[in-house]
Amino acid sequence: MKLNWIRFGDYPAPGRLAIFVAMLLGVWVPVAVPIYWLVPDSNWVSILSMAVLYGEFILLVRFWGSRVYGEPQILKHYGLQFSGHNGQDLLGGLGLGLLSLFGLLVVEGLLGWLGWQLPDPTGLPKVLLEGLAIALGVGFAEELLFRGWLFDELQRDYRPAVAIAMNAIIFALLHFIKPLEAMIRNLPAFPGLLLLGLTLLAAKKVGEGRLGLPIGFHGGLVCGYYIINTGQLVEYSGAVPQWITGMDQNPIAGIAGIFLLSAIAFGMNRAAQFKLPGEK
Repeated sequence: MKLNWIRFGDYPAPGRLAIFVAMLLGVWVPVAVPIYWLVPDSNWVSILSMAVLYGEFILLVRFWGSRVYGEPQILKHYGLQFSGHNGQDLLGGLGLGLLSLFGLLVVEGLLGWLGWQLPDPTGLPKVLLEGLAIALGVGFAEELLFRGWLFDELQRDYRPAVAIAMNAIIFALLHFIKPLEAMIRNLPAFPGLLLLGLTLLAAKKVGEGRLGLPIGFHGGLVCGYYIINTGQLVEYSGAVPQWITGMDQNPIAGIAGIFLLSAIAFGMNRAAQFKLPGEK
């Protein structure tokens, strides 16, 4: 019997999300299990399994968009457009993320909350390249997932404000899943994750629905975090508690980071209003 894919589009959003995730796991697990069995290096296990997961995710959303919604260009609909505008947004977002993070650390240094350390000049180029590669990979994958596919599914059923709130909450919760002890210890970081989700949605709005700016901004934050920690560029003085400077030395996972993201989100929303004056 031929399966009628179009009827899935009539299901409520939770049902559609559950069906999609089940399909994704159904094609990923048979490939991931042999990787976990056969590859001895845990780092390569993570890299290969996640690469397969996101590769299958892209194939599945294209299939889903075409069969369920009748949209053969679903990735473009999500905002993944290979255009000059998106490229400019990507570079601008990357610069904004890096400058914002390093600017926050400079201020914290002036306040005596941390001290700067000279990096190893021989290893710094490697750290920079690794940070950029990881940042672009994470930014692309997570923004296509959260601000692309998930946000689109929520928008089909809910008012914009509800879809925005649900998207940010799901984003924060999925990044917060850890062992219970770690979740309790890092509870002050949750508001930062929630605000980051809202900021990235504001970035998509500024980009008129394109994903270039949120990919770049998200990637810039990841790149800066990687460079700071892997390059061991700062050492916190302990003058203030971690919930101010950031849990686990993550600058945006504290009160200072929340203020930074609040200012950026406010600025992006203002910019979106100027660019789209007729939008409510």
